[in-house]
Order: sequence, then structure tokens, then C-alpha cells
Amino acid sequence: MWNGDLVYLMQNLILKDFRVRYRNMSLGVLWSVLNPLVMMAVLTFVFVKIFPNNTQKHFPVFCLCGIIPFNFFALAWSSGTNSIIENVGLIKRVPVPREIVPISAVLSNCVHLAIQMGLLLAVVLVSGIGANQQWLWLPILWGVEVVFVCGLALASAALNVYIRDTRYVVESFTTVLFWLVPIFYSFEIIPLQYKEIYQFNPVAALVLSLRNVLLDATAPPTMTVLKLTAVSFATFFLGLTFFRRMSVMFFEHI
Repeated sequence: MWNGDLVYLMQNLILKDFRVRYRNMSLGVLWSVLNPLVMMAVLTFVFVKIFPNNTQKHFPVFCLCGIIPFNFFALAWSSGTNSIIENVGLIKRVPVPREIVPISAVLSNCVHLAIQMGLLLAVVLVSGIGANQQWLWLPILWGVEVVFVCGLALASAALNVYIRDTRYVVESFTTVLFWLVPIFYSFEIIPLQYKEIYQFNPVAALVLSLRNVLLDATAPPTMTVLKLTAVSFATFFLGLTFFRRMSVMFFEHI
């Protein structure tokens, strides 16, 4: 298949996933904005009003810097995991590189991500923090994160063909991860022996980097960016290798 045909197919897969998600919903794409706003409001109420000792400035922005990366990770990984099973007809009828199916599923969530990042930047400006030149880091940080999720999605999508419980394992893991990513708590309170582990978690590293850029107007620490990049690209190449080896026997299981 020509490169132009692959691009066209990926565009259609991305748009299809986007349309299917909001089909028959009254508010449609507005859910991309409402979901993080509601979570932000709840966490702000709990940690500002119920636990008034919280001294974190601009807590709504602080929360959104955690909620949006986590939401993207959870939704993109889940949809990527289910992508092969949900596109069996396409895979059987059209001779395409199968890895583009889970990758397209992850990229379709970038549409929601763009909307939610627009919300985050708007909240930053409304909060009086203002824009700064470090915002130039945002596309780089998010690009590396997308690479990481694509790698995970490739591995779990292939495994899901053989073990259909994989999707539930992924959902359970993301539920646990909500507490292991500093979404509503500061990195400073994490015990010293665990801080290094946190920085090797690409989702946590992205959250910390977003707070550096948007709240502190500083560049993310070099070591954090290097760890995020190394783990993300290693995950992608391992996931791609695993997917290609497992895909040889797909037809016998789908």
C-alpha cells in the first residue's frame, strides 16, 4: 500500500473513532471539556475547602496539569487495546500494515487532547499566570507522551487478540495509576526513595513537566525530559516489535 493510501486510511480511522465516540450524544464534543472541568472542580473543593491546609497556589491549574495527561493516557491506551478486535472487518478485508490500527486509535484521542489543552491554557490565562516562552516545550512533551502510549497500545492490542481479558487488566491498571501519578498532590511530598521511580513513569514525568512550564514558567528538568524520552521510545520500539511478532497469527484468533 502506498504511503498516500496509508495516510488516507489513518485519517479515516481517526475520524471514525472520533465520530463513533460522540454519536447520539446531546453535548457531543463538549464532553471533552466538561469531564476535566468537573473533576477539577471536585478536587479543588476537596483539597481547598475540606482540607484547607493546602497551600498550593492556582490549585485548579495544578489539578488540570494532572487530570488532562492522565485522561489522555487512560482513554488512548484503552481504545488502542481494543482497536484490533473492533476493526476485525477492516483487517480481514484490506491488506494494510496492522500496526496502524492501534496507532490510529491513540492518535484519535489527540483530537480530545487538543481541546482539553486549549481549556488548560485558557484556565492558566484566566488565573492570571500568563503565557511564557516555556510554552514552546508543550508540543515536545506531548509528542513524546504520544509515542509512549502508542508503544503500550501496540503491545496490549496484540495481547488482547489472544487474551481477551487484557482490556480489563488495562482498565484496572489505569484505575490504580490514578493514585500513583501526582494528580492532586505535589511531587515534593513523595518520599525520597520513590521520587526516582516516579520520574521514570512517563505520565508522572509529563505532569511534573507541565507544572514546571505552566505554573513555574521554567523549563522542565533536563534529567526528567531525558528519562521521559528514553522510556517512551524504548516502549514504542518494544511494543512495535512485540506487535509484529504476534500479528503473524492474528487470523487464527479474530
